[in-house]
Amino acid sequence: MSADNANYLPMPSLRNLQSFIEVANTLSINGAAENLNITPSAVSHQISTLEKFINKKLFTRNGKGVALTATGKKYLKEVSGPINTIGRATDKIINSVNNEILRIHSSPSFGFSWLIKRIGVFRELHPDITINLSCSYENVQFARDNIDIDIRHGIPDWDAYTVLTIKNDRVMVMASPDYLEKNIISTPLDLQNNVLIHSTSTMLNWNKWFSYHNIKYPPTNHELSFDRSYMSFEAASLGLGVILESSILGMDYMNDGRLSLVFSDEYSIPINAHHIVFPHSNEKQYKVKTFIKWIASELTVSGFTL
Repeated sequence: MSADNANYLPMPSLRNLQSFIEVANTLSINGAAENLNITPSAVSHQISTLEKFINKKLFTRNGKGVALTATGKKYLKEVSGPINTIGRATDKIINSVNNEILRIHSSPSFGFSWLIKRIGVFRELHPDITINLSCSYENVQFARDNIDIDIRHGIPDWDAYTVLTIKNDRVMVMASPDYLEKNIISTPLDLQNNVLIHSTSTMLNWNKWFSYHNIKYPPTNHELSFDRSYMSFEAASLGLGVILESSILGMDYMNDGRLSLVFSDEYSIPINAHHIVFPHSNEKQYKVKTFIKWIASELTVSGFTL
């Protein structure tokens, strides 16, 4: 390093870092290329350039794609925050307005069944923060998609970010009062004579429920199947069958009488399926801290915790 550059730290290309983060999150060269709208060979070249620059291997190749090395995992945790900060700072300058904009992405069912019903309360308490809410099951990237907070559904395997898991949730069997009046369900075995609505996106399905409670799995009648829990809830509230779903998503349906529990708590299953995820660099942001404090309070009122 020359004397003129002695005071500067080594700085790789931002484009190389973007490719690294995308490959690390998708564990696929092709998947990263599709998300970045470039060719797989370009992604491979950028990863190779970055590995040469730092003189370390960041990935190992396998039949399924790629996997992060120990160095790669450490590097991802270190650089993902600063890259997000650069993106957020740039967006803030471009779109500077008086109000803070909090951009939240959520899994569809949590967004539709729980969060959107309470956004009004947050707005009344914090009129200085504008909420921008989007919902999908896409694997969003904070910097690329300009997201502050992502409310995810699934197994929490996101070591590069801060993850706050919503606790005390349970999977329960629910149906509408009208359906229960017309159909006798006294024991789990009675379910074999009823329509079991299947949600393909849930972590626990009917097979696992019967197995968990050591009940021989009977022939089931999946006349209805949905890939979104909120559709299963609507179908059940219309008296179309019985659902196996999250208590946090079903609480409003039960509180207003559209759904009822079919069995007592002994036939429920504890689950931690919803998580509030954001980059470490966002922890000190006013808008993020304010939202986390608010949602923790809202959850506590209903018996859930972060």
